[in-house]
Amino acid sequence: MNMLAVGAHPDDIEYGCGGALVGSRDQGHEVFLLVCTRGEAGGEPRIRETEQEASARILGAKEIFWGPFHDTHVPKGKELIDLMEGVIRQVRPDFIFVNYWDDTHQDHRTLAQAALAATRYIPNVLFYETPTSQNFSPQIYVDVAASLDRKLDALRAHASQVMKTNIEGLSIVEIARANATFRGIQGRVKLAEGFMPVRFFIRF
Repeated sequence: MNMLAVGAHPDDIEYGCGGALVGSRDQGHEVFLLVCTRGEAGGEPRIRETEQEASARILGAKEIFWGPFHDTHVPKGKELIDLMEGVIRQVRPDFIFVNYWDDTHQDHRTLAQAALAATRYIPNVLFYETPTSQNFSPQIYVDVAASLDRKLDALRAHASQVMKTNIEGLSIVEIARANATFRGIQGRVKLAEGFMPVRFFIRF
């Protein structure tokens, strides 16, 4: 299968679904990334692009697609939907992972809303969480016990962002590890990622 993960910024994907992507790659599926900005509001864009490329190699991604938008100014409407639909036509994904809509970051909200239109013909569409998500109540869990270390390595590849959590002395890697434990408890496994589905098909 083809797996497409969509993020508003470099490192969104790694935090939200990095474990699921590594696990799917281990099973022989192809992984593709669409990153809509180069994270200009959080650092130098060339550095953030290089970090994303290094992270993608850890995830085993086949290709990164880049959006043309500026961090904090991802536009609502047709331009964003067209970008996503164009990548979807190229990748032909079986699964799409994307930022959750109830979020304190405007780019995450905008991307999630556009995804509802752009992914309307995709059988499996799952929202993932980030540290700025609100009211996130997963119904689907992925066991990431075998992939968490590589997910955390992918987050570490975003070296300019690791300590930018607005919590003194706490790194994004520590937050991701704690969240994996929490979602694992909810899912009755040791470590997990949680997702909220737009659509999720089970084929017997």
